[in-house]
Amino acid sequence: MENIVQEIYQLVKKKMREQGAYDRDAYGEFVNETIDYFSEKGKLSDDENEEFIKDQLMAMWEDFSDQIANSEDYEA
Repeated sequence: MENIVQEIYQLVKKKMREQGAYDRDAYGEFVNETIDYFSEKGKLSDDENEEFIKDQLMAMWEDFSDQIANSEDYEA
C-alpha cells in the first residue's frame, strides 16, 4: 500500500504545481480527486482502505509545505 500512497502523493504534487495551488485546502482537494481517479482506473481495489490512504496523504502535507517553502521551483 505504501507504493500506491507514494504514487498518489507524486501526482498530487504535480497537479498542485500545474495549478499553482499551494494551500492545505487545495492539497486536500487534489488528494480526494486523485484517490477517486485511482479508484476509477482500478489502481485502488475495494479492499484498500481509502480513508486510511487519505489520512496518510494528509499527514504528508507538512513535508510538502516545507518543500514549497524551501524550493525555488514553486511560486506561491
